[in-house]
Amino acid sequence: MQPDPPVDARAIARLEAVSKTYEMGEVEVRALHEVSMTIRAGEMVAIMGASGSGKSTMLNLLGTLDRPTSGRYFLDGEPVEDLDEYELSRLRNRKIGFVFQSFNLLPRDSALSNVELPMVYAQVRSSQRRQRAEDALVRVGLGDRIEHLPNQLSGGQQQRVSIARAIVNQPVILLADEPTGALDTTTTKQVMELFCDLHAQGMTVVVVTHDPNIASYAGRVVRFQDGVIVSDEKTPRSGPPGSDGGVAQ
Repeated sequence: MQPDPPVDARAIARLEAVSKTYEMGEVEVRALHEVSMTIRAGEMVAIMGASGSGKSTMLNLLGTLDRPTSGRYFLDGEPVEDLDEYELSRLRNRKIGFVFQSFNLLPRDSALSNVELPMVYAQVRSSQRRQRAEDALVRVGLGDRIEHLPNQLSGGQQQRVSIARAIVNQPVILLADEPTGALDTTTTKQVMELFCDLHAQGMTVVVVTHDPNIASYAGRVVRFQDGVIVSDEKTPRSGPPGSDGGVAQ
């Protein structure tokens, strides 16, 4: 089982009575209703739910890609709901890493150049970018593929490049939205084990999924239904059947 985070672990993401309502013409659609949740440093959390449950809206709020209609959201102790778009963009680049189902790599750029991109936006000096990008690619097991273009890489390797890109700025939280949806079973296991490795190294990881097998890699599973949390449980982090998973404590 994944060890509990320390009692004094700081709250990386804290939502207080957060609601989100979308206007569809004259109809209001409530996506989230007064959701309160805290994700602490060092946790690996799976957010689950069927289509329309609110899990994707939750990901967008956690990633500051959307704003709550009401309630408060603190990212690494900083209130974010009143930040302007420029401030939100800078915050995302510094504090959040994103991994999506579609790899979103620039097709004409090498793996190295794709990983360097967030550092360009963060105005990291060019003399530092290459080394940090190489280190991130080594960290995800692609040290021998740094000059390859995306079409020269397998699906699993492309997702590893996107993970390297997500962690290169050393974010406080890594958000993964159905990160294995485009991968086969074997590659899915490899990618999820990589997330577990990153978590074991101290990274805070949140995976949004509808798949119980993917959720089984996390030590905490939060389930959404109709815009509210219906369960929030710590679980043995063992992975799906046939995986070597985590070590029982």
